[in-house]
Amino acid sequence: MAATMLLRFVLGPATILVAAALSVPVLAAGGAAPIALVPHRAVYDLKLGQSHGQRAVEAVRGRILYDFSGSACDGYALNFRQVSELDNGEGKVSVSDLRAATWEDASAKSFRFNSQNFVNQDKVDSVDGRAERSTDKLAVKLSKPKDETFDLEADMVFPTEHIRRTIEAARAGQTILDFPVYDGSETGQKVYNTLTVIGREIHPGEKSPTDAAAGKAALKNLRRWPVTISYFDKNAKEGSGEQTPVYSIGFELYENGISRALMLDYGDFTVIGNMTQLDIKDPTPCK
Repeated sequence: MAATMLLRFVLGPATILVAAALSVPVLAAGGAAPIALVPHRAVYDLKLGQSHGQRAVEAVRGRILYDFSGSACDGYALNFRQVSELDNGEGKVSVSDLRAATWEDASAKSFRFNSQNFVNQDKVDSVDGRAERSTDKLAVKLSKPKDETFDLEADMVFPTEHIRRTIEAARAGQTILDFPVYDGSETGQKVYNTLTVIGREIHPGEKSPTDAAAGKAALKNLRRWPVTISYFDKNAKEGSGEQTPVYSIGFELYENGISRALMLDYGDFTVIGNMTQLDIKDPTPCK
């Protein structure tokens, strides 16, 4: 679920963020059980975790609405909204309102994106475009903020594919994934290198959740994994030291694509996202 976007998936993913509706399951590598990601609507309440350093903040309040639907026939659609209020402790409060809609086809060859970002009710940016993958490149065409076309490397990964690969790797016992991600955020030109770290599997019945995931029959027998994704500016100049991520996001990822226990790390402060509502939808059958 970028700096202007508290969540990418990811959920960035962002960003941040992170799931897909598959009525026809995607087969995992090696003939393993299919990865069946579930359509769902989730709400996350945001609050400040820790704060320190030059960009420290006094308080954070906000909410994320994450609504994912679609099918392997029609593609996977995400409607996302995040409203966040940041208080720097010096009498300055900033309210950001990010609204985004994306669509990604099942084969991860086509991606459409549209977003608007408001700060204190003033629109600060608007992005509209699409990306098409061929064998040797990813062709991006923007209509906002201005008409523009450019090419990226063909190995760019879209957000839904990122999550599918993460689940596939977790099932196989892998702990590290490393690849570039394109999600159409900011001006539509931003590209990130990502490092995904997958922790120890949490078995069904172990560490029972106390948030909106608790008691959900669809999650009762599913495994989940702690996952941390770090986003690095792909175009940043390399120095003599180790590159610092622009931000990182941690969460627990169920093998059906639902995420809980969010932690967004911006270096000088962290934001906690607690799932307060979860509605799991019936998949849309292919016609």
